[in-house]
Amino acid sequence: MEFLAHCFESPPFAWEQPQKDALFLPAITELTQWHDRSCPQYHSILRTLGCHDLQFSNVSEIPFLPSSIFRTLRLTSQTTNDYQRTLTSSGTTGTSAVRVELDRETSALQQRALAHIAGDFLGQKRLPMLILDSPSVLRDSNRYSAKGAGILGFSIFGRGRTFALKEDMTLDVNALESFLENAGNSPFLIFGFTFIVWQYFYQALCRLPKHLDFSNGILVHGGGWKKLQDQAVPPEEFRARIQAICGLKRIHNYYGMAEQTGSIFMQCEHGRYHASSFSEVFVRRAEDFSLCSPGEPGILQVLSLLPRSYPGHSLLTEDEGILLGEDDCPCGRHGRSFAVTGRLAQAEVRGCSDAYSV
Repeated sequence: MEFLAHCFESPPFAWEQPQKDALFLPAITELTQWHDRSCPQYHSILRTLGCHDLQFSNVSEIPFLPSSIFRTLRLTSQTTNDYQRTLTSSGTTGTSAVRVELDRETSALQQRALAHIAGDFLGQKRLPMLILDSPSVLRDSNRYSAKGAGILGFSIFGRGRTFALKEDMTLDVNALESFLENAGNSPFLIFGFTFIVWQYFYQALCRLPKHLDFSNGILVHGGGWKKLQDQAVPPEEFRARIQAICGLKRIHNYYGMAEQTGSIFMQCEHGRYHASSFSEVFVRRAEDFSLCSPGEPGILQVLSLLPRSYPGHSLLTEDEGILLGEDDCPCGRHGRSFAVTGRLAQAEVRGCSDAYSV
């Protein structure tokens, strides 16, 4: 936990990769040992994998679980009944949803880390906030969705909440016009999930008989396209078409997952996703899980220092990507940067942004 304190005291992309490796390794090792002691199922999995002494010489040696395991097992790492809420992410018809149990400590760490990371891109000033969803997304605070968690997390940057969509997911034109009249002449924050932004916001704006001006807005979106790839557009086209219809120029995507809420990977103005001081990323070959070379496509492995109530700190995702570099992004942020290139062909198709009924 000492390293986490340093993470919150320093900018989230301040450390060059060699320095970060030296600091991250003992912290992620301690977290692995904690889950080994506190979660019997995780302990059994590690022993089955041949992991016994849990001493590592490199961050890449930290064992990982498949992210899909949280659809079938309830893994918890807490000796007291201190669970605050259950976080869920949607699954396809006939499949189980992802469920992770959050205690107060983990939930607080996730919220603080999200604010620290996103603040590097959005600044610290709270802005009027437009949410591209319906109000029902925030109901039931004890068992809430990854969508709700994202909205609540980014609300730290918002001053008030205006929902752009009605309960039937149609555009609330009156609410939008009122919001723009009151806040549209200065910077404001827009938050939504990628598919919802596209289908229920962008496409609805295209059908309006009049133009609405969102040129002072900053759009943050995430969640991907997942099972709706037939409607997906490349990131460049996504940005260009949204700018053309409503004037939005500042658009930031992020990569994240319910299993590691908080330690998101924000996309910079050069199109790279960045690992912050709270997280790490590797790309592995499917045939033997060895590390890919920079530029070589493979499966994304993500690590986070935040999960303490469940062993979700090192996960092999169902996404493909490539490592772009270390300490070399033109934006000036240090650490590893990467691109997400798609879903694994055999992965269950799911996503927190694909269905508004989650």
